[in-house]
Amino acid sequence: MAGPVCLISGVGPGTGAALSRRFSAGGYRVAMLARNQDRLAQLEKEIAGSAGYVCDVSDEAAVNAVVARVKEEKGAPEILIHNAVGGAFGTFLEIEPEVLANNFQVNTMGLLYLARAVAPDMIEAGKGVVLASGNTSALRGKPRFAGFAPTKAAQRILAESMARTLGPQGVHVAYIVIDAVIDLEWTRKMFKDKPDGYFIQPSAIADTAYHIAHQDRSGWSFNVEVRPFGEEW
Repeated sequence: MAGPVCLISGVGPGTGAALSRRFSAGGYRVAMLARNQDRLAQLEKEIAGSAGYVCDVSDEAAVNAVVARVKEEKGAPEILIHNAVGGAFGTFLEIEPEVLANNFQVNTMGLLYLARAVAPDMIEAGKGVVLASGNTSALRGKPRFAGFAPTKAAQRILAESMARTLGPQGVHVAYIVIDAVIDLEWTRKMFKDKPDGYFIQPSAIADTAYHIAHQDRSGWSFNVEVRPFGEEW
């Protein structure tokens, strides 16, 4: 019998790939969404039961088309993880307004488009999971996060609204707040003087997501914060 389907957006070399590996290891057939065809092709070779789909989640028509294709080829997703992210650094005086608008399309509208595409099947089945990966920008607006934090705050509130709508229908919606710098090649270069304990491992984020996706209905979480043991907060 074929395993259930998990659809993951924003599958890059870090968290997205780790999520794909973790859910594949848990018996899911993973549909990986990203804009980079070459990266998807490589991950398809590495991750059993996975398939890559090129998609820009800021484009509603593209999202609807790719979800329809996933349903035709694999079946309706039981789990959606919105991991795609648009970010920028700068104060509100420094950023270009279109950068904020573009990030809003990826972070917030992307979640809306994907959830609207998969939720009807989850509602009909009386079960399902929608996870969004966020960060502490969703909770506070630091000066140089003006091009990013507003979109993550809106994303979290959208997820909460979805949770209140879908929860009574058997669909679990949760928001993962990542209070850390993710351990990636480029972040190691940017924070080259930081110790290992400063970074969070993508696999640790994936383990948390997997746990949330399999919580008993009597103890569902919504806001879930993850941070390294050495992180000040």
